[in-house]
Amino acid sequence: MDFATIVDWLDRNIAQFGITIAGERLTLQVLLLLGIGTYLTLKLGLPQIRKFAHGVAVATGRYDDPDDPGDVSHFQALTTALSATVGIGNIAGAAIAIHLGGPGALFWMWMTAFLGMATKFSEVTLAQRYREVDESSAKYSGTVSGGPMYYIEKGLGPRWKPVAAFFAVMLGLTAFLTGNANQANTVADAMLSEFGIAKWMTGLATSTLVALVILGGIKRIGRVTSILAPAMAILYVSAAMLIIILNLDQVPGTFALIFREAFNPTAGVAGTGVGAFLVTLMWGVRRGLFSNEAGQGSAPIAHAAAKTDEPVSEGVVALLEPFIDTIVIVTMTALVVIMTGAWNEQVDTEIALAGGDLSYVVLDEGGSSVPTDPTGTIRYTLGRPGVTSEPHVAWHEVSVSQLFEDEAHTQPFSGAVDPAREVAVADDGRELAVLYGQAYETGAPLTQMGFQRGLAPLGDWGHYIVIFSVFLFAISTAISWSYYGDRCANYLFGQRAIIPYKLVFVGMHFIGAVLPLAVVWALGDVFLAIVIIPNLIALIFLAPQITEMTESYFTRSPWQRQRGR
Repeated sequence: MDFATIVDWLDRNIAQFGITIAGERLTLQVLLLLGIGTYLTLKLGLPQIRKFAHGVAVATGRYDDPDDPGDVSHFQALTTALSATVGIGNIAGAAIAIHLGGPGALFWMWMTAFLGMATKFSEVTLAQRYREVDESSAKYSGTVSGGPMYYIEKGLGPRWKPVAAFFAVMLGLTAFLTGNANQANTVADAMLSEFGIAKWMTGLATSTLVALVILGGIKRIGRVTSILAPAMAILYVSAAMLIIILNLDQVPGTFALIFREAFNPTAGVAGTGVGAFLVTLMWGVRRGLFSNEAGQGSAPIAHAAAKTDEPVSEGVVALLEPFIDTIVIVTMTALVVIMTGAWNEQVDTEIALAGGDLSYVVLDEGGSSVPTDPTGTIRYTLGRPGVTSEPHVAWHEVSVSQLFEDEAHTQPFSGAVDPAREVAVADDGRELAVLYGQAYETGAPLTQMGFQRGLAPLGDWGHYIVIFSVFLFAISTAISWSYYGDRCANYLFGQRAIIPYKLVFVGMHFIGAVLPLAVVWALGDVFLAIVIIPNLIALIFLAPQITEMTESYFTRSPWQRQRGR
């Protein structure tokens, strides 16, 4: 059994473990994240609403005290965490949710963000309470170490130390992959496809940038992200707002469509049983949860470094994250994709039979595409499948209605598609590796299309906004995830492991840029699915402490004393 086969087995049997409803898999991590988010929301009395204004006040630095223990300000801790959270998922994830679940998926992304605000508040408050501060630490190390590994061990007791160590190992590996190599690969692919820049050149440039920042420690990371995170968010959101203003007459209808499709979906273009309520809900939940990262256990590591002696004061800052990430930035992406009509319009597409976006589907009674694994060749006559009940060639999980041999779509393909050999054999015996047809876009290319169309009245440059944002988001994500990883290394092996970890991190960034990462993406997803579980278990057991700290903080009102200084 080779390594790729092992990773595929892990992905199917661990990362995707859960229950199936109406053909849709509700994974264990989704069940836990939603359930615990709801529990904490109710137990803490809706902190998302009642504590939001106070979180804004603390984040702006109104109550900052430079003499408090910690490495960075409240604002820098927030921007460091946001730099890791606001990433490719905001550009590609929202587009994927709408492609597979329809416009109504956005509503369920909002709902998961709302619950995630309570989860983020809870895990960050605990990270602050159980962090370790060592003023004698080296500059590159920082004085603070905190995160789930610390509150699992200290909050739940020494018997839980193996669980805390397991969390640190899994998150450290996840930082190499999901937070780093995958980000580099996304940037390198974009630079190659748009500008023809070799992947190794992009990898060398981005890994150098990452190294210059992360080798300076958390204080340099905080300074850089305090500029980079707001700048990239302002750029992206401003471009999206401009598109919304140019299409102002469509705003009421777009929101009406989102709310209508959330509960009575009819307009999806892909997915199992498209038009089913559970499909829309599930894709909104999935993309929402993994966009704002609430409950994942990574952001508390950044927030633990904030200068404060009041854990709850950083918790209220952290609850702003899912709001900014999902309810603001993801919403901008979704509105652009929906308002411009890009989400449900087919475009001329090169169908590479060995391409990663190729799949095979059968059509159900409602005409929806259902994924399948063909066992033989698929016959096409004049570009159309001979038997509609048999597998069809699909692009981005949607059946391609007609296939052509030429880019101009003048020569319909007649012959057989051979999935096993990844070729099409024409009736005259010619073998073709590429066919052409009309297909739907998804992910970052769909968002690019939306911005290009939305800003078309001002010129053909809208898609460059998305490309540049991909670059900024990916770099900022890698920078912040390096800190998450080095805190894990510090917890497991001490300060001596931090510099070696950072050097390997930079090396993995370069490797991620130049190599195909199908297996690495899958392995990163597996680690991420596993690492969530110990963190969420700790949140359940430590919830009474969170409640006690919150009530004490708002009864004492310590910020009033700080404001009088």
